[in-house]
Order: sequence, then C-alpha cells, then structure tokens
Amino acid sequence: MTFNPAPRLTRGRARLVLAGGLTAVGLPVGALWAWIAPPIHGVVALTRSGERVQAYLGNEAENFFIAPFLLIGLWGVVAVTAAVLAWQWRAHRGPGMVAGLSVGLTAGAALAVLTGSVLVRRRYGTIDVDAAPVTPEHRVHYVAEGPPVFFGHSPLQIAATLLLPAAVAALVYGLCATWSTREDLGGYPPEPAGQPLTPESAPDEGITPPRR
Repeated sequence: MTFNPAPRLTRGRARLVLAGGLTAVGLPVGALWAWIAPPIHGVVALTRSGERVQAYLGNEAENFFIAPFLLIGLWGVVAVTAAVLAWQWRAHRGPGMVAGLSVGLTAGAALAVLTGSVLVRRRYGTIDVDAAPVTPEHRVHYVAEGPPVFFGHSPLQIAATLLLPAAVAALVYGLCATWSTREDLGGYPPEPAGQPLTPESAPDEGITPPRR
C-alpha cells in the first residue's frame, strides 16, 4: 500500500493557489494573443456621391472569426495543461480541485480578454470613418482594424467564451478520475485499500464464513 504524506497546504489554500495562479496566467496569454492575432485590413473610400464607406480587403473579414478562435485555442492549451498538472497534485485530488480550476480559468480568461483588448486598441487604435483623410482627389484610405476577442457581442457568446476553458479542464480532470482505481483517487487522507472479510462482515450470499 502506498503511503501518502500529509500535504503542507490545506485543501482550501490549495484551491486558492490553483485559482490565483491560473488567473495570473491571463496576463501573458492576453499579451501573446494581442501580439499574434491578425488585424483586419480595409479601406475607407469616398463614393462618387460623396458618401464615405468602409470595406475590407480580400478575405480579411475572416479575421473576425480567426482572432477569437485563436484566443480560445490558447486557453484550450492552458486548460488541458492545468487539468493534467492539477491531477498530479495527488494529495488534493477531488471535486475541490475542479472548483479551483473552474474559478481560475474563468477569471484568467476574463483577464486575458481585458489585456488583449487594451493592447490591440493601443496598437491599432480605432477607425473613425468620418475623420478619414479622403478627398475627391484621394478617394481611398487604407486602415487596419484591431482584432476582436469575441465572436459577437451578445451575453451568451461572451459567457460561452469565458466558460469554455473551465469546461475543458473539468472534462480532462474527470477523465483522469475515471482512470483511477481508488475511491479516494489516491488523495489524502488515504483510505484503506481493502480489509479482509470476517464472519461478522461477510455477506450472506455467495460467501460462507470459515469454520473453526
């Protein structure tokens, strides 16, 4: 039987450490996304009737989907890695770690969204169609728009983006738990692996107590 020493952290502190660490990961993930996410290139043009219109070049409009999908992909990697590492924290295995993963990943995703939004706004600025320098002599002005962090602006889309990493981590952690052969998942305090049957504890069906 494997002996598991008592952990130095309580279960509550372990969850706080896990949640706080994953929340802090939101800063570098948001900065990385702002650096690699593709902008959307377009033009502001002046029509013959004097109206200003904005259009996107080629397939640049696809970046409205690629950029938020890239952010979700980064958080998917973080979620899977965090769940596997949390499972390795053997002494604290259990539902509490899933709660810590969920809180930390959701808060980290929100921080990454905030960080990424601020950085891309500072990098690309905002497009003011009315202030674009277009004239009858120069009817086209090229612009670059910062990538979005969400697929849309509805509350459901925003909530799904922020909660998806937590769902992925919970699924991975649950799969790890199904592979465990112990009821206590190998955590602390360890439960006995099994006790020998006695005449008093033997079931009535299928087992006959030995005669003395």
